[in-house]
Amino acid sequence: MVKPQDIVIKPSTMMLELDIMEIPKACVVVICNGKAKLRELPPHGEYKIVTHEGKVKRMKKEEGEEF
Repeated sequence: MVKPQDIVIKPSTMMLELDIMEIPKACVVVICNGKAKLRELPPHGEYKIVTHEGKVKRMKKEEGEEF
C-alpha cells in the first residue's frame, strides 16, 4: 500500500494535476473545500467516504481477506 497523500491544488489556478504514472493503479481522489486527498484502494474491502452537511468528514478503509 502506498502512504496516504494530500494533493496540492494550485491556488492561482485552482487546478489539480496528477501524473498517472506516479499514483497507484486503483485509487480514489476526494476533493472538498479546496483540499484534495488521494488514497489507494485495498485489494479486498471497502473505502467509505463519510459526509456531514455536504462536506467530507472522514474517509474509512475496511479491508478483508479471501477465505
